Amino acid sequence: MGNKYLTLSELNLEGQLLGFVGGDPGKYKYLQLAVPSGNVEIKLPKELRRSLSSSLVPGQQVRVCGHSKLDSRTSKIKIKAYRVTPIDACPNQDLPPETEARIMVCQKSGCLKRGGKGFLSELEKTLSDHGLLDKVTIEHTGCQKCCSSAPNCVLEVGKKKYKNIQPEAIASLLESHLTQE
Repeated sequence: MGNKYLTLSELNLEGQLLGFVGGDPGKYKYLQLAVPSGNVEIKLPKELRRSLSSSLVPGQQVRVCGHSKLDSRTSKIKIKAYRVTPIDACPNQDLPPETEARIMVCQKSGCLKRGGKGFLSELEKTLSDHGLLDKVTIEHTGCQKCCSSAPNCVLEVGKKKYKNIQPEAIASLLESHLTQE
């Protein structure tokens, strides 16, 4: 029978991001790119979908590295990306964050069963109430190997790390750290 797709070549495209399509928000399967010859739809691998849909905005200039394949049955060319990077007109366009603060919250099943979802929403609400949500990065992690004290999170502020603390304590630690700077 043979392979349905014939690999044509590797390619690099630069153009303006038009948006994301297909799938649920945050898990879009394709990005649409405006290039000089027209608009193209590029398939995104699963490992890039969430990070790109949250870090890129329509209208932004991007560079896409990928592979083009020819569907031998329909004679259509399919493009699949393996790397997508923004092209900044001014590299310092985004202001650096005021602090090196991040909160790593375990999202594995053990922590989720022991209140991880509620913890995450309470954390976001508390940080929002204190006006700190834009001053910290919240990362979803895998197992932190402390399942007995679930739900687990680590607050990293500068070079200091705090483990298994509640949202109110996180907010007060961040506030005290930010006033010191």
